[in-house]
Amino acid sequence: MSREPDGLAELLPQWHRMRDAEEGGPLRALLAVIAEQAGLIRGDVEQAYEDWFIETAADWAVPYIGDLVGYRLPPGHESALRAGPDRRPRVFGLLAPRHDVAATVGHRRRKGTFGLLEELSGSVAGWPARAVEFSRLLAHQQPVRLYGAGPGHEGERGAGERRSARGRLADLRDGAALDLAGGPFGTHARSADVRRAGSARRQGGYTPAGLGLFVWRLKPYPVTGAPAYCVDRARNLYTFSILGNDSPLVAGPGPRPETGAALPSPAVAPAPAGGVPAFLRRRQLADRLTDHYGPGKSFTIWRDGRREPVEPADIVVADLTDWTYRPPRGRIAVDPELGRIAFGSRCAPRRGVLVSYHYAFSEDMGAGEYERERDTPPDTRVYRVGPGGPHQRITDAYAHWRSDRDAGRCPGDGVIEITRSGAYQEQLDFELRPGDRLELRAAEGTRPVIRLLDWYSNRPDALTVRAREGARGGRKPPGEKPCAGKPQEPPAPRMVLDGLLITGRGVHVSGPVGALVVRHCTLVPGWSLTPHCAPKAPQEPSLVLERTSACVRIEHSVLGTVVVLGDEVGTDPLPLHIADSVLDATGPDREALTAPDCRHAHAVLHAHRTTVIGEVRTHAVRIAENSIFTGRLHTARRGIGCLRFCYVPPGSRTPPRHRCVPDTADREEAHRIRPVFSSERYGTPAYGRLAPGCPPAVSRGADDHSEMGVFHDLYQPQRDAALRDRLAQYTPAGSDAGIFYVS
Repeated sequence: MSREPDGLAELLPQWHRMRDAEEGGPLRALLAVIAEQAGLIRGDVEQAYEDWFIETAADWAVPYIGDLVGYRLPPGHESALRAGPDRRPRVFGLLAPRHDVAATVGHRRRKGTFGLLEELSGSVAGWPARAVEFSRLLAHQQPVRLYGAGPGHEGERGAGERRSARGRLADLRDGAALDLAGGPFGTHARSADVRRAGSARRQGGYTPAGLGLFVWRLKPYPVTGAPAYCVDRARNLYTFSILGNDSPLVAGPGPRPETGAALPSPAVAPAPAGGVPAFLRRRQLADRLTDHYGPGKSFTIWRDGRREPVEPADIVVADLTDWTYRPPRGRIAVDPELGRIAFGSRCAPRRGVLVSYHYAFSEDMGAGEYERERDTPPDTRVYRVGPGGPHQRITDAYAHWRSDRDAGRCPGDGVIEITRSGAYQEQLDFELRPGDRLELRAAEGTRPVIRLLDWYSNRPDALTVRAREGARGGRKPPGEKPCAGKPQEPPAPRMVLDGLLITGRGVHVSGPVGALVVRHCTLVPGWSLTPHCAPKAPQEPSLVLERTSACVRIEHSVLGTVVVLGDEVGTDPLPLHIADSVLDATGPDREALTAPDCRHAHAVLHAHRTTVIGEVRTHAVRIAENSIFTGRLHTARRGIGCLRFCYVPPGSRTPPRHRCVPDTADREEAHRIRPVFSSERYGTPAYGRLAPGCPPAVSRGADDHSEMGVFHDLYQPQRDAALRDRLAQYTPAGSDAGIFYVS
């Protein structure tokens, strides 16, 4: 049976088709409906056959196939697997990974082998890891008789030499080995530590039975061909980060060991960060510069617009903590631990510096070169901006779209796409009219930076999105139906910002804009950063909504304070939807959502899996779930909406709560239950991440027992439990195995 809509009609005799065409084609339309339903049935039959195989089975069938081979889900996953249909594919992919089910039989055959543990971390939890056998790092007493063994005692002499390599005193002249001591790549022996490797309080494990699995949870994210930031033009000092902050360099994705391959002995120092996203250290980079420098590797430097990068022979690794080190003539100093660059005399760049590097972060959030899901209508006209493209400036592409729109040559959506990860220093002012649908986005695999400078002294310099007053489009009262025969007004305009990093100023929206969508963007909290990731303007807002009726939707983004200025008497509060994002006021005592003069914002908040650093003052909260509010939450209307599975500090004025924390009348107990972050400063690798000492009421307090806040969908508690369960199954008998989180 053909799957074409007209496949059945083509099987009819010619005179039937001719007569049906004369009558308007009712038979053809009926057969098209029958063919569509038959195609759905045939597709279901084919999928039912494919569900028998782990490679082609649907996501929902993977746990059932695993049950046939004895695959057992770790405890505590049942509640997460009951997620909604929109998030179910991600949950199945994280907690019941297809490759882990497929390798169940193979893992059982290799049970008890040391080389299986690293593979388990990647297949079960999705975290790269390195396994270390602590017995090889224990100090041993050296028998004196082995050193004087004569002929015929070659075996004893060799055993003594191998043992002395592990039990000798530390060589203070070997700085590279000392720098790695105590970590996953350490080679120095140490005395026994009888505390268990799997202890939940203080881990030890340095015993003959100790086994450590060092895990990296932060992922490397690339930045390709981006301009470096000039800190001091007179001395030619730069930072890899275009924001001017210190950004530690991370080893790029490297080759992984083959499945089942034996692990290298800790006695042989491996390449630092080989195959894992570890931070680059100065001494190890100096010893193995060519392993990490160059196109396609961890980082690369270009200067003066040249196609060829700087030669490795011209690079010297140095400590640039206070910018006191001056490189020799013709050389370039690089500090990987701070992400800084210093040029020596006679090699100062005159036409700028471009860099490619990797930084560490927890999740695909904010501006980045990761893959983003986007749906572009087929009639959309794309205006590309970048070197070698039709437009060199964003304003030129906007003017081209505006002229096409006014002339009727652009009936559908308009997209301004930035094709390079460069810096664009322009004054952007987008004026929208009824029916306009404009999207300003980054191309796939790019992270463009929009630097909003201080252009004027007498007016703001924000990225402006405004609509004409009085041109509200087709906004009608609820329940009113359009009149027959009356021409319909065009809808209110819509603006989308996608994949952009905006620094220097914020975004200002005014007028009757219908919708504003901010997804996968970073509106730098505090406008810009100091070298130590502190905000330069902590009290300045990142998003200002001034007398607008826009429905604001923020997804997978990082932004600072949101200020809402509205007509509280003549207009309804605007809806503000925030999901999987960080709303950062740069401090818990500052306002994250507010109106001028610390009044309540004329907005209704919808927060899903969001971390809010700062106080919230809003008209109402319709729904807030699986979110963290570090500052007090004040709502003007407590009778509408609800909070569920959220952290709200004591003293907040909220709508009804359901399973929120702290849920206790004891003030002293309430202050003990609070979120603890590894870092609250944007620009640091562990930004917004819950610390290991965070109370379980927060780290496992979501509705599916995952963590509250922006990283809820990582399901780290479930992945940790899954990895510990697999370690208990596959580690050698009698061993003491534990998980050590490096990042």
